[in-house]
Amino acid sequence: MSALLEVRNVSLSFKGVKAISDLSFSVRRGEICALIGPNGAGKSSLLNILNGVYRADAGQLFFAEQPLRRPHPLTAARLGIGRTFQNNALFKKMSVLDNLLTGLSRFQRSFFLEQALGLPRARREARAFTERAEQVLEFLELQAWRDVAVGSLPYGLQKRVGWAGR
Repeated sequence: MSALLEVRNVSLSFKGVKAISDLSFSVRRGEICALIGPNGAGKSSLLNILNGVYRADAGQLFFAEQPLRRPHPLTAARLGIGRTFQNNALFKKMSVLDNLLTGLSRFQRSFFLEQALGLPRARREARAFTERAEQVLEFLELQAWRDVAVGSLPYGLQKRVGWAGR
């Protein structure tokens, strides 16, 4: 199986200080990849390159075998390139499912008025988003907490909800 995301020989420096030096790795579809390392190791810098915030000094990025040249952050999010932070940016009083649906709203094409009036495109979109959210719940083994308020979950499960919403 070919790589969904490939990072080849990426380097980044700030005023002569190397943050990333000749980094290469790949992630296949369905894999969950974690970046770990001490402060200053370049983890956030790499994510900022992948999300279009920084431009690498050298190297290449590929997504689904296509060159990825400094994507706009929204474009990266739509491709499924996301990140989480130590603090969970979740809606604590909303259910796990509702948090996922909120995360999927970045793909929304229907307008507010279409949704308010329950027009066909808005209804189709809502069904598709719910179906996708259910698939993500299953993949991350969160089905048992589908209707539970996120704020009542332990931190580890909240992190999974955060991943799911990306």
